[in-house]
Amino acid sequence: MNITFKARNMEITSALKEYTEKRLAKCKKLIKVDDAVVSMVMVKDRYRLEVTIPYNGMVIRGEVEGYDMYTNVDNVLDKLEKQIHKYRTRLIKKGRGLKEQSADMLLDDPEEDLPVKVKHFTTKPMPVDEAIMQMNLLGHNFFVFINSEGGNTVNVLYSRHDGEYGLLVPEV
Repeated sequence: MNITFKARNMEITSALKEYTEKRLAKCKKLIKVDDAVVSMVMVKDRYRLEVTIPYNGMVIRGEVEGYDMYTNVDNVLDKLEKQIHKYRTRLIKKGRGLKEQSADMLLDDPEEDLPVKVKHFTTKPMPVDEAIMQMNLLGHNFFVFINSEGGNTVNVLYSRHDGEYGLLVPEV
């Protein structure tokens, strides 16, 4: 498995790298995946670990924050395993492949994640700074808008954990 490590405000030791690689090898056994991105960040006295695995056009992602990076690796792996299990079960249920799966995958039948509410809204093209203002006025942590600065595409503005803003821009 090709794992890309990224670090911010900390240095990743070789022991931590080896431990992470060994634990992520379990994901490779569950699904045939070649790449993963591991981001380790030190924020004040806490460590944040984010693992992103691209798979079949989807992204399997886990994020954990805690005081010990080794514990974070174990916890994020638990999250990733649950997401992989849910994804594979859904594929089997819909009959879209993964025929090599064992019968124990079929025992756990989680309900589909369906929206409980559908909301329709109108929007006008606006720049990102106006979208930030609108989001803050509404008191939401995300805002869907048509970006007049970005070719009139639909973008999603969101509030990040660190107090900054993120912008999702689709690539077609």
